[in-house]
Formats: sequence, structure tokens, C-alpha cells
Amino acid sequence: MKKVIALSAVLVMGALGMACGDSAANNTANKSVSNAMNSVANAANAAANAAQTAANTMANVANTVTNSANAMANKPATNAPAANAPANANVKKP
Repeated sequence: MKKVIALSAVLVMGALGMACGDSAANNTANKSVSNAMNSVANAANAAANAAQTAANTMANVANTVTNSANAMANKPATNAPAANAPANANVKKP
């Protein structure tokens, strides 16, 4: 967040500098500031895209885990006894 505030301050100062001068030296400086601002904006966009990609990846992982959990919950147990089997069905009778 501190970087965003600092970069915004640089952009504001550059915009003020471009608005307050008309000499050739100022025009050259304004172009340099404008190029620097464009570079900063591009870097901010790249960071935002990286954050969005990370968020999408985490969401995909969460969905995969949820789907796997649902599949396991809905799958019948393979070794479950029959529901109507008596509790002592396998006990030897005397």
C-alpha cells in the first residue's frame, strides 16, 4: 500500500509539472515524467494481473477440493455391511 501511495504522489507531481510550464526544457522533462508514469502504470497493471492470477488459481484449487470432497461423501462405502444384516450374523451358534 505504501508503494501505491508513493507512486500516486509521483504521478500527481508529474502532472503538476506538465501543467506548469511551456519552455523546451519543460517539454523534455514532461516527456520524461510522462514516460516514467507510463512505466509505473504498466508495473501496477502487471502486479494487479499477477494478483488476479493467484486469486483465480486459489479459487480453482478450492473448487477442486470441494468437488473431491463431494464425490467422496456421495460414494458408498465398499465394505459396509448390508443394512438389514443382524448384528450377530457372523457369530457361531453353540
